[in-house]
Amino acid sequence: MPISSGERGLYRSVAVVWLGTALVSALNWRGAGQALLAEGGVQAPHWQLTLMTAGTLWDLVIGVWLWLAPGRRSFCWALAGMLAMTLLASLWLPGLWLDPLGPLLKNLPITAILWYGIQTGRGAEPPQSEHR
Repeated sequence: MPISSGERGLYRSVAVVWLGTALVSALNWRGAGQALLAEGGVQAPHWQLTLMTAGTLWDLVIGVWLWLAPGRRSFCWALAGMLAMTLLASLWLPGLWLDPLGPLLKNLPITAILWYGIQTGRGAEPPQSEHR
């Protein structure tokens, strides 16, 4: 069954989260991102830059992939990366769960959307052949 326009919109909205995060991180890495890393114990500027660059590139790649080809593979990679970052943030900065802007709480509905996409298998990827 092909992807519906509602599902496409849902998946694109998730892609915008990754693309927006990449943009904000690239434009403002010396702001909140650097402060969060310092609060989490990463004090060395070269490590902060390395981690922010890696995170920005990850967000950009996942965001573009989710936008252009939503499907099981992109959903799985997005979910794995988000769960890893959520775990690290929970260990380093557990107070983020209580932040009024919900930087970690937003991951709960995003997880549900990605999980739905993984379970239904509907997206831009062609269906897998039964005869391999």
